Order: sequence, then structure tokens, then C-alpha cells
Amino acid sequence: MPPRTAPPGTAAQHALGELRRSIVAGDLRPGQRVGQEEIAERLGVSLAPVREALAALEQEGQLTYKPRRGYFVTELRLDDLHEIYELRTLLEDRAARRAAPLHDEDALERIELAAREVVEAAEAGDVAAELAANRRFHFALLEAPGQTHALRLIRLLWDSTETYRALYYNSPTARVEAVRAHQRIVAALRAGDGNRLVAELDAHRQRALERLGEILV
Repeated sequence: MPPRTAPPGTAAQHALGELRRSIVAGDLRPGQRVGQEEIAERLGVSLAPVREALAALEQEGQLTYKPRRGYFVTELRLDDLHEIYELRTLLEDRAARRAAPLHDEDALERIELAAREVVEAAEAGDVAAELAANRRFHFALLEAPGQTHALRLIRLLWDSTETYRALYYNSPTARVEAVRAHQRIVAALRAGDGNRLVAELDAHRQRALERLGEILV
């Protein structure tokens, strides 16, 4: 297969986007080595932008660099997942409680739009689109003035488990569960019930953790 030619935009951005898509699609799985030369040849770019993209994914926790061996898709232990999800619970519950009373109708419509986009992607079996819409949905719930640092930390935690989230959403059952959970979350938000909102978010997160735990066993 001939190498592709990089489209407009920086070569590093192109490489980063393609690597993300490969991780989401499951083409690159936890523990798998990422060959720099192979990626560069496939994308039609030099090694420099590929290395830049790999370094960016290492910073996010999606890749791990091993001296003299190269980059590998990060493998997480069950204990790692529990720690990450416990931290997410602390930060996201706080952020949701603070943001919920501040959402105006425009914000609520953006959240509902993202929820519909999750449904559409799930019905189409498009995991990459569903992951992107799911992320928009959750961060739209949490976005509010005065939460810059909390959201930055939450994004780091999300990034560190993106590989496993992709595996989770490759399950048709998980996709259905996520859609139903989002419906309950939106209903709680519309009702103005902060306690119910946090409880639904916690239940959604816990079910995802259980599914991810099954993947790691």
C-alpha cells in the first residue's frame, strides 16, 4: 500500500490525529509497540512530526516510553483504574455541583445536543464519533467560570484512560448503557436536582469502571 500524503495543517497535528484514531479504533491496543518508521511511512511524513506526536501522547498518558525499546500503548492495572476513577469522582462531583446551577438554556441545549450525537454515533457503530461526542457531553456538564484548574486535571485523568474507554465503547452493550445513563443525567439536570445529578454521574462512572475492570482481567 503506498504511503499517504499529509493533508494541510502541520505534519505533527496530522500524525497526532491519526495516532488518536488508531488508538480509538483499536488498531493500537494496550501494550502494543508503536513503530515510528512504520507510522511515518504510512502517513507520508518524516520522523520528526511523528516523534512530536508520540511525545504529546506520552504526556497525556496514552503512550509509555521505554528506553532503547520505544513507545508502547500504555497498559493500566486495575489498581491504576481505581485510583484514576476515585480522583475523577472527587473532581467531577465538585465541578458538576458548581456548574449545574449556572447552566442557562443555551448550555442545556448544548449538553442535549452532545447527548443526541452520542446516540447517533452509537446507532451507526462509529466508536470514534461516539467517544468525541461523549467527551463533549461530559465536559459541557462541568464547564463553568472558576473551574479552570479542576477541568485541566479532569482532562488529564480522562486522557490517561482514553485507550481503555475506546475498548469499552467497542462493546454494543456498553454503548446502550451509556446512552441510557446520559438520558438519566440530562433528566436530573433539567429537574435542577444536584444530588440526583451527582448520583447519576457516579453510577455511570462506576459502571464504566466495572466494564473496564472486566477488560483488564
